[in-house]
Amino acid sequence: MMPSPAVAPLQGLRVSSHFIPSFNLIPNTSLQNYPLIIYHECFPPSISAAVIEAHLRSVGVVEPQWRYTMYSTTHFHNTAHEVLCIASGRARVCFGGEDNPGKVETEVKIGDVIVIPAGVGHRLLQDLDGGFEMVGSYPKGMDWDMCYGREDEKANIEDIKDLGWFDKDPIYGDEGPTLQVVYGDV
Repeated sequence: MMPSPAVAPLQGLRVSSHFIPSFNLIPNTSLQNYPLIIYHECFPPSISAAVIEAHLRSVGVVEPQWRYTMYSTTHFHNTAHEVLCIASGRARVCFGGEDNPGKVETEVKIGDVIVIPAGVGHRLLQDLDGGFEMVGSYPKGMDWDMCYGREDEKANIEDIKDLGWFDKDPIYGDEGPTLQVVYGDV
């Protein structure tokens, strides 16, 4: 599948990937060893949530399910990987748990895409401009849940080990960063 004109060419795409150690009852990338991946400026700054959703549907890997900001409480999902496309604004976000020495704190902005493996804790630290909004998507056929690293969620964490990874990249289709992690290229 050829990427739409709405996305940056794959050859020039700046990508960062992060392995985050487990912390307390937040498994982060420790169970499956797939990194948190950020596609920087993947969509142009003139992008809208509707165009992002149309693009994701055309690629057909994930299903857009909501438009919202990021919760300000650290949480993770144990039943699905998550793809967040920034549709407006910019924010400081934290991955891995705010007290985790191995956490990743970064700024994301309109046009960025974040692929969050199941188990990776994440939260909003600060909406920098007001109006920070994302399109939240999950692999087709998968339901998402909310976990907070509580003792009563321990049994759910093991489910992460059984989740499959992406067969196609949610943004680029037949090639792209989510596929490259399988071969060690990101």
